[in-house]
Amino acid sequence: MSLTNVFNIAGSGMSAQSTRLNTVASNIANAETVSSSIDQTYRARKPVFATVLHDATNPNASQSLFDERGNAGVGVQVTGIVEDQSELQARYEPSHPAANAEGYVFYPNVNVVEEMADMISASRAFQTNAEMMNTAKTMMQKVLTLGQ
Repeated sequence: MSLTNVFNIAGSGMSAQSTRLNTVASNIANAETVSSSIDQTYRARKPVFATVLHDATNPNASQSLFDERGNAGVGVQVTGIVEDQSELQARYEPSHPAANAEGYVFYPNVNVVEEMADMISASRAFQTNAEMMNTAKTMMQKVLTLGQ
């Protein structure tokens, strides 16, 4: 694996963490939205990450996911965004304009504290990948000065 692959790997990590940060922002923005039915209520969303692997014995092979042979990873990808299926919060608020016939409104299953922890984690992972790129750049610059 060459040093230039570090940029692709770190870039894929930064892209994945950006997606994670976007879903966190969406979840926090919708944390207090209400609905009169369960079907229309916002559900928390989470990105699903998967390792992208590369066959080290066959460099011309296409990249694949989840290889049991222990081949080197070449990045991460977001395979999808799933909705959290945990229970929604039903609150009895008959005076609320969005209340249903029984007087209930439904709040999303977004835990703001959990989302804030995810936000901090995504931010730190993004920063780590950016630092990895800076370190690789510095190493490449040092290699260029060896011949002087």
